[in-house]
This record gives sequence, C-alpha cells and structure tokens, in this order.
Amino acid sequence: MNETGKKPTSPRVGASRAKKEQIVAKLSEKVTKAKCLVFTNYQGLTHKQIENLKRKLKTGSAELVVTKNTLLSLSLKISNFLEGPTATLFIYGDPSEPLKQLAQSIKQFNLPSVKFGILDKKTITKEQVIKLFTLPSRDILLMQVFGQMKAPIFGLHRALTWNIQKLVMTIKVIERQNSN
Repeated sequence: MNETGKKPTSPRVGASRAKKEQIVAKLSEKVTKAKCLVFTNYQGLTHKQIENLKRKLKTGSAELVVTKNTLLSLSLKISNFLEGPTATLFIYGDPSEPLKQLAQSIKQFNLPSVKFGILDKKTITKEQVIKLFTLPSRDILLMQVFGQMKAPIFGLHRALTWNIQKLVMTIKVIERQNSN
C-alpha cells in the first residue's frame, strides 16, 4: 500500500488513464467553447484527405477532431450513443463557412457522411445539418435583411421624385419646341 492507503496501480494503467482524462478534459473544453458540433463518419477518407479538411477548417474558426466514441461521450456528459468511426467538427464562430468546407468535401469525395449535429445545445438531425450547408453566411443574411428593409423607402423615393423628373422633362421638351 502507498501513502494514500490505496493499492498502487501499474504505471502503464495509470498513465493511460491520465492521458484519457486529459483528452476528455480538452474535449469538454472544446464542447463548451463551440457554438455548433457536427458528428460525421469519416470512414473511407484517406489520412491525407482528413488532414486537408482539417487544414481548411482551421481557417474558418473550426476544427475537426477524431477521437474514440467513449471519450467523446464522456466529454458530452451523456451515455455512449455514437456508433462507428466518428469525427467531430467543433465550430466556434459563424457555422456557415466551416459547414461549406465540409459540404465541399462531401461533394468531392462523397465523404464524410453526417450523423447529426448540436446547435445552440439542441440536437439537430442529419437533414437539418445538410440544410445549414446551403445557408449563406451571417453577414450576407444581414445585408439581405437590410436590403429588404430599405427597398420600400427607395421605392417611395423613386415614386415621389419620378413625378418631378417627368415635369422637368416635359418643361424641357416644351422649351425646345418654343425655341425652334
């Protein structure tokens, strides 16, 4: 027995457990930091393809992490519900750009396949994740909304100034006719 009164564990088991606890802690930190999570099956992608996808996603404030399902379940604090190889896309900012990168990979290789996602702490289905692929970025959506809000004002402005412009054009035509 050691100083704590417990039987000493073998260093190999203890080191392995400590490493797994570190991984779970890092994953838990990523889960709390992420605004959106997308769970995919990466089986069939080569190591090079996965690394290229990871590199592309890093530029869009997101990262793709491949871990064991049990460790991922522990970090999510839920029972093990994942099956098969799982890569998790952690999105920390606007989800549209990283999702477009993932959609490009799916279009190019027909992989990885989406399992489901978590957005704002709510589970979303595979179909809902795929719908998110098609949405424009937040900035573009805001510009479209503001454009729609400005449209009636511009229409009113055009309607009010058109009559004045028409009057001025009519006066100029009359003026030309009188000068000839």
